[in-house]
Amino acid sequence: MYKVYLLHSLKDTGMSYVGLTIKEIDKRVEEHNKGLSQYTKTFKPWRLVYYELFYCRTCAEKREQFLKSGVGYQLRKHLLTFKNSSLKNGG
Repeated sequence: MYKVYLLHSLKDTGMSYVGLTIKEIDKRVEEHNKGLSQYTKTFKPWRLVYYELFYCRTCAEKREQFLKSGVGYQLRKHLLTFKNSSLKNGG
């Protein structure tokens, strides 16, 4: 199963990252936090904010590209805002 995920940097709160993996999501986030990804090692540690599951690789790739696009960026901002406010409220 393919996973498209959104990470939020705890070091630089303005940074987020969208990725695609077939690995277990917890293991992939752990790899990011160990600095094993060249694109995310500078802004570690990371917190998983959101992920979606796909059976189809093409569908997952399209979703990843959407989340990296202009409209998808707006959705990411809303997800980050919602997640951060729910954490502050104990959710």
